[in-house]
Amino acid sequence: MSHVEVYGVRHHGPGSARALRGALEEFKPDAVLIEGPPEADPIVELAGDPGMVPPVALLAYSPAAPSGSGEEKDGDRKAAFWPFAEFSPEWQAIRYALGAGVPVRFCDLPAAHQLVPLLEEEKEEKDEGEENDEGEEAAEGIRLDPLGWLAKAAGYDDAERWWDDVVEHRGSGPSPFPAIGEAMTELREQLAALPEEQASAGLPPGHLRREEQREAHMRRTLRRTLKEGHERVAVVCGAWHVPALQAKIPAAHDDRTLRGLPKAKIAMTWVPWTHGRLAGRSGYGAGVRSPGWYHHLFTARDRPIERWLTAAARVLRDEDLHVSSAHVIEAVRLAEALAALRGRPLAGLDEVTEATRAVLCEGADLPVELIQRRMVVGERLGAVPERTPMVPLQRDLQAEQRRLRLKPSALDKEQDLDLRKPTDLERSRLLHRLRLLDVDWGVPSDTGRSKGTFKETWTLAWRPEFEVELIEASAWGTTVRGATTARAKALAAHATALADLTSVAERCLLADLGDALPTVMRALADRAAVDTDVAHLMSAMPALVRALRYGDVRGTSTGPLRTVVDGLVVRVCVGLPPAITGLDDDAAREFLGHVDAVHGALALLADDDHIERWRRTLEGLVARPDTLHGLIEGRLTRLLLDAGRLHDVPDRMARAVSAGSPPARAAAWVEGFLSGGALLLMHDESLLHLVDDWISRLPGDSFTDVLPLLRRTFGAYASAERRSIGERLRRLDHAPAAPSRPAEDDVDETRAAPATTTALQILGWER
Repeated sequence: MSHVEVYGVRHHGPGSARALRGALEEFKPDAVLIEGPPEADPIVELAGDPGMVPPVALLAYSPAAPSGSGEEKDGDRKAAFWPFAEFSPEWQAIRYALGAGVPVRFCDLPAAHQLVPLLEEEKEEKDEGEENDEGEEAAEGIRLDPLGWLAKAAGYDDAERWWDDVVEHRGSGPSPFPAIGEAMTELREQLAALPEEQASAGLPPGHLRREEQREAHMRRTLRRTLKEGHERVAVVCGAWHVPALQAKIPAAHDDRTLRGLPKAKIAMTWVPWTHGRLAGRSGYGAGVRSPGWYHHLFTARDRPIERWLTAAARVLRDEDLHVSSAHVIEAVRLAEALAALRGRPLAGLDEVTEATRAVLCEGADLPVELIQRRMVVGERLGAVPERTPMVPLQRDLQAEQRRLRLKPSALDKEQDLDLRKPTDLERSRLLHRLRLLDVDWGVPSDTGRSKGTFKETWTLAWRPEFEVELIEASAWGTTVRGATTARAKALAAHATALADLTSVAERCLLADLGDALPTVMRALADRAAVDTDVAHLMSAMPALVRALRYGDVRGTSTGPLRTVVDGLVVRVCVGLPPAITGLDDDAAREFLGHVDAVHGALALLADDDHIERWRRTLEGLVARPDTLHGLIEGRLTRLLLDAGRLHDVPDRMARAVSAGSPPARAAAWVEGFLSGGALLLMHDESLLHLVDDWISRLPGDSFTDVLPLLRRTFGAYASAERRSIGERLRRLDHAPAAPSRPAEDDVDETRAAPATTTALQILGWER
């Protein structure tokens, strides 16, 4: 006679995992069914491979061909994960079945159905403005968080804390699964007694329909297993589903529920997972806040509190914090005392954390945060065996990682690369290629790379979702280099802005994609030849110059790129004068950024002919200041002063801030001139005196109008620079005053007579 045991578990619960393992060893089933996608049945045996190290996840994905633009469209690709940790009950059920040599299968609704969105007519909509009454709130809470509802009934305000006390921290004793099944049955009966509109209140659209389909497929799989002749079947599922699998539902009813479901073409594999990803909702399971703590509870079979606090002390000692054995002993006593006061069977994470803060960390929060990161979450990256199904692109990346000795890690890791070393240069190219495929395993640090050096600094951190992105990117090619080359060509073919093309060209050089560069350069040259907008040309130049500079550093051929840059410089210098005249405030500020960017790019390029052409262009512009916005004129004057091309700057500033100049234009001129830095005012007393005199003579209303511009200008200076300018101004204020008028013997009356006569005539006076 057949015997079926249904074990309702909490996903990722160490107490459930330990109790389930004991229950299976006692029951000795001849078949094990587990909540999960049936498409994983052919690869479930990989879980017994020594190379499979949890946390890992089953990945179901539906790859699609890339769109013509090289960008993904909404809905083109879908994927879902089913994660497992060492302390997951499902993982322990799999390992038990493989070790005992009994069949193990997954019984949930196939991923081929779950990855297809529900049809519109199957969705259950809810008016957002409608408020739930008490019965609707109860229904929503029971169905979406049944454990939370049980915890509330038991007087707990935290479902995780209640589950820890009832299941996770329990010692030896009878199996908890009959009581769990009975509690879930009672909850579902309460739901069934509610009106239909209340039973579905607050649920996501289609939730009830999908739940019904999932449970129907679980029952169908169980019937099929029994029909095959298995007599002792163990079913491992979420606690909520236990009553549905124990109910006597006709097979015809389940067949009607599952008939005509849409399907998607999917593939299934194992991928590494991380403890950090277990801390959120993913796949079928609710996340846990403290995967590192749960891993410890599962692996430390005896004296878990003592072992945990000892490990915490070791973490603090590694950071040169003084923690003695006496600290650990007192922390254990405090944790146990807190648990006894609160009526808990074992000190939980809350009690251990409070004891750690009070004793080991002496009340400081920062060391507690360190333990939170290192131990409570306990970030770790799993591993899958070599024979796991993978797309060729994944295998090629793994080979590159081994060749370049770049091991993936879940923790952020700083990696300094010296591009003069062949291995570091290859590492840089690999990371840049992956970024072109939107796999941001490495993120370059702006602070770790200075212009003109051979150094790069990257922050490396492997995320499980990169596996999906690699699978999606495999549509571009079977190797990292090949896929990146194809992606770069597609991006260049569909780029509409010149700046986008220059960015692709720069990334191709950084990634050493010689096969893609000719295509990108042709597109870039064609686009640059027809683009007449000077702002577009100027915005494209910095990326091109960087590509030239660092292409040389990397030993990459940049000949075609140099031709484009040479043409852009000439066209910018020719087109800048008409484009920069007659601008309003917003356009002037935008062009100011372009001017600074081009000026810096040409300095980086260090081509004397281009720099000279650029400076002559700026000289021609400042020679006719009436056509320029004050912000632009001031900035060009400063650039030419720094280049040593102007020697009458005090006179120019005097004219710009004279009484005849509108205060707003004078303020814009000063802002543009001084935006290059404070050193000029700190070392040129005449210019500082001019600025001070202009500001002091402004009328009250005008001063109020120009104050925001002045604050923006001087606010950009460092505090030490502002303090130095203030000290110099104080010395100017204490300098001896100039005579109010020159002495009589200093006046040449003969030379002054014509001017005096003319002035008197204008005033209507006679001499």
